[in-house]
Amino acid sequence: MDNFLLSGKVKGEEIAKLESFIKSNLDARELKRGLAVKMAIQEYPYKKISQLLGVSSFSISDWKKSFKANGIEGIRLGYKGLKKYLTDEQLSEIIRWLSSSEYWHLDELINYLDSQYGIIYKSKQSYYALFNLANVSWKRSRKVNPKSDEELKKKAKEINAILAKNKSKIESGETIVLFQDECHLLNIDICGYI
Repeated sequence: MDNFLLSGKVKGEEIAKLESFIKSNLDARELKRGLAVKMAIQEYPYKKISQLLGVSSFSISDWKKSFKANGIEGIRLGYKGLKKYLTDEQLSEIIRWLSSSEYWHLDELINYLDSQYGIIYKSKQSYYALFNLANVSWKRSRKVNPKSDEELKKKAKEINAILAKNKSKIESGETIVLFQDECHLLNIDICGYI
């Protein structure tokens, strides 16, 4: 019961702050934001708020979250969002580091960011975004297509010659040929990407 009364008191305080903001504000865009958040706190359906004020449900949700986290400053026009984890200089350094490596694995980036900057993101999407900024794949891959590698072509011809030479023994079952595909060799384990 106390939690219910406490949440009602908090809701009342939030509405009072918003009403004061709405009355003092001359900018129509901030007024619209204040009204949308007030109505959302009063539990009006987002669809109804959206129709009345001509704003998207996503905007209402964002403004409400921003208000809950940052108060009135969170719905002002000049609000720049939360502070970034990385400075522009650090981001450039990470992109240079990513560009210098031949193979990629998500765990390597996670360890690098943690050891160098003390940053561990909650969502893997943040790491994928860094890979995208550096224009690299987060999956282990080769930068060079194996079909254009002359050494691999020579090796393939050598293997084909051995198989052709022993074709009758292989077909009769006298000789068994075992192989390990390139995917497993690249990933150094049995669970590679195909």
